[in-house]
Amino acid sequence: MGDCGDAEDEFEDALEVIPAHCKMDLNTALSDSKIAIHLFFNNKFNEAQHILEPWVGTSMYHTIGRSIFLFLEALLTFEQTSIQKASEALKSSIRLCNSYRRKTTLTQSIGNIMKKPNYDSFTPDELHAELCFAEALLLKALLTFIEDETLVSFIRAGIKIRSCYNSYKECNVILSSRSWSENEKSYKEHFESGVRLGIGAFNLMISLLPSKIIKLLEFIGFSGSKEQGLSELELCYQVPHGLRHVLCVLTMLTYHLVVVYVFSQEEGDLEFCDTALRQQLTLYPNGAWFLYFKGRLEFMRGNVDDAIKWYTASVESQDSWPQFHHICYWELCWANCVALNWKRAEIYAAKLAEQSKWSRTTYNYQRACIMLMRGYNCLSRDELNTVNQLMADVPKYKQRIAGKSLPMEKFAVKRSQRFANQNNRLFMPAIELLYLWNLFNVFGKRKSLCDNLYRLIDRNTKDLEKNPGQYGSEYEYDNKALGCLLKGVCLRIMDSPLYAEECFKSVVSMEKKIKEDRFLVPYAHVELAFLYKTKGNLEKAAYYLETAKKNYSGYSLETRLHFQIHCAWSTLNDRNTTTTTDHNNDLTPDSRFNDNQ
Repeated sequence: MGDCGDAEDEFEDALEVIPAHCKMDLNTALSDSKIAIHLFFNNKFNEAQHILEPWVGTSMYHTIGRSIFLFLEALLTFEQTSIQKASEALKSSIRLCNSYRRKTTLTQSIGNIMKKPNYDSFTPDELHAELCFAEALLLKALLTFIEDETLVSFIRAGIKIRSCYNSYKECNVILSSRSWSENEKSYKEHFESGVRLGIGAFNLMISLLPSKIIKLLEFIGFSGSKEQGLSELELCYQVPHGLRHVLCVLTMLTYHLVVVYVFSQEEGDLEFCDTALRQQLTLYPNGAWFLYFKGRLEFMRGNVDDAIKWYTASVESQDSWPQFHHICYWELCWANCVALNWKRAEIYAAKLAEQSKWSRTTYNYQRACIMLMRGYNCLSRDELNTVNQLMADVPKYKQRIAGKSLPMEKFAVKRSQRFANQNNRLFMPAIELLYLWNLFNVFGKRKSLCDNLYRLIDRNTKDLEKNPGQYGSEYEYDNKALGCLLKGVCLRIMDSPLYAEECFKSVVSMEKKIKEDRFLVPYAHVELAFLYKTKGNLEKAAYYLETAKKNYSGYSLETRLHFQIHCAWSTLNDRNTTTTTDHNNDLTPDSRFNDNQ
């Protein structure tokens, strides 16, 4: 180890060839990184930075470690200055890692085409340079999507992703084909955890994308398997001393507690999450990330009061990153909505609208919706004025990211216009949002929550039937169809399939009478698919998924529904594989459901 003076603070000073006196040995770099990670996840963000700073620009792990911290900050803040800082840091990491990688001559490159390289001759520094290079490329590619708003940047990101995908594949070959010596055990552990995390996250991410995007990705050279992704992450999880173990846990928790519930009707592996969180909260008792995930676990179990307690603990655990508070405020807002505690939910909705810069359009709209749920007669004149002002402000803050408007913002703007057209009224607006954010399944975990929701929907739909004029006559069938859809979903999760089916088919029958909310009809078709899938009638489930996918387009929140259709198709095909014979490829009912039909 040596001292390089102040030059290492300048990212741009990373050299093509690192002078010998500037190098830090790999063991010390890995050791420092483990300490920095431990501090970081115990909310000691500044102390973690201080460990990395002196060697940024000369040590691979110190440089990429700082880049990862800046990357996380950019994702949390969405501020252009943070994005730019993270981007510059990652460029530096890529250059530095490249300088440590094994250099090959043209002759060697041609030879490598004929036969694979001799990975046993690679030094540990060269091996870890390949891995860190792939990681930095991946993060830079992900940042490209939010850094710039043009189609060119999207294509550039795709090329970068393909490049780092190939780097990870190369690392995977190294892991399996190299003869690792006994004294390289710790190097191998750290290398293996990084390779498995990268390959696993890649496969999982790609497998979730709708088929249109997957076809494009396959065209430029890669595809993804959910099963392989989860398998690789589980193998990474089984290397507990690997440097990236905690990042693997975060990835798996994000998948099982957030991604699964946002994009599908499936259940995450809550048993794994419970075990993993017990371990992580022992290591990081005040860690904001793990307190948040513990809250999310309890929320997905339907334990709303416990969820609120853990989310609040996460907020109180640190104040260095107020942006992380906003993630918890979001959860606290919806947890209170599930409890139908509108006044408490509005407190967090107001905090988001006032403090967060992520999407003021969405935040203003949801705050107004939550206030409206208390009933017009229960709002004071000042509160009604606040609702009116919030709705008027909704279109003002609409933004474009990667050249496109956010779908939920477009939806909020349309709904704010509807509010003005319906005598400053909306029909069950926060219940509609709970449905669109895919939170109805949480109600299904607790009978008391479900009963309260059903009574609320039933009361409002009956009131609409008695007095449709309160919203004006122009959108009569739009509001009726919304009421039928929400009631049907509630009945579905209450296990009343016949009544639920009646509601969904009623929505479909109103198709020609609906003036504006065309999205309700394809959503009703997908709900019918979920209903038949639960009953075990996979043939009808497939029919309704196909109808929603092929017969409808150009409606609000279409991409959101296509993610759900894609995930439903995946599980439908999985189940179908177990029930079809070699000579029959038609979709048939899953035998696991036959007893329940």
